[in-house]
This record gives sequence, structure tokens and C-alpha cells, in this order.
Amino acid sequence: MNDTIAANRAASDEDRILRVWTPLLLRTILLVATVILVVGLVLMTTESPGNYVRRFHAAQAQQFVERVSLERMVRMAVEGDPHSVMTLGLYALTLVPLARVAFCFVLFLKERDFAYVGFTAYVLIGLAAGILLGRIG
Repeated sequence: MNDTIAANRAASDEDRILRVWTPLLLRTILLVATVILVVGLVLMTTESPGNYVRRFHAAQAQQFVERVSLERMVRMAVEGDPHSVMTLGLYALTLVPLARVAFCFVLFLKERDFAYVGFTAYVLIGLAAGILLGRIG
């Protein structure tokens, strides 16, 4: 009897974690990404308002900028580079759907609903592949 009560309590704790903390975590990620993007917009308008126009004209002339590593981008963002701040904000914003699908995957796996485990695994692999291919290509 006590084992059944303990098992039900553990199951409800897991359910509470997945159903209560997941939306809280997703909203926090979204809020952080929004703050980063707003800071990037403010920096862009104050520091280099013509930067994106110059980059657009350079892209039209087939003069593309070099790729920047994530480490260097973080360093540049800390130094106040608006483009790096905006890019990091978009990276953080990308975490929202990825985290949502990952949490759904865990929830369906916990509930042993294997049809939805397969569907969410397919979507999760597609999102991960898109992120990796976007970084590579």
C-alpha cells in the first residue's frame, strides 16, 4: 500500500515537473531571447545604424563576410558588437521550439506512447539537422 502511494507521488512529481516547469522554462528562454534582441536593436540604432545596409550592398556585390566562431561571437557581443548580440539573440530564440519538442519527447517517452515518441523524435531530428546544416552550409 505504501509502495503504491510512493509510486503515485513520484509519478505526480514527474508530471508536475514536465507540465509546470516546462512552460516556465520555455517562457524564460523566450524572455531572455527577447531581451537580448532588444539590446541588439538598441545597440544597432545607436552604434552602427547603417551596418545592415552596408552588409546588404556587400552581399549584392557578392562580397560576403567571413564566418565567425561561436566563441568569437560571444566575445564580440560582450564588447558591444550589435550584429553579434542580435545573432546570439536569434540563437537563443531557436532554443524555444527545440526545447519544446525535446520536452514533448520526454513526456511521450515517460507515458510510453511510442507512436508520438516516433513522431517527436522525427521532428527533433529534423530540427537538429536544420540547425547543424544551417551552421555548416
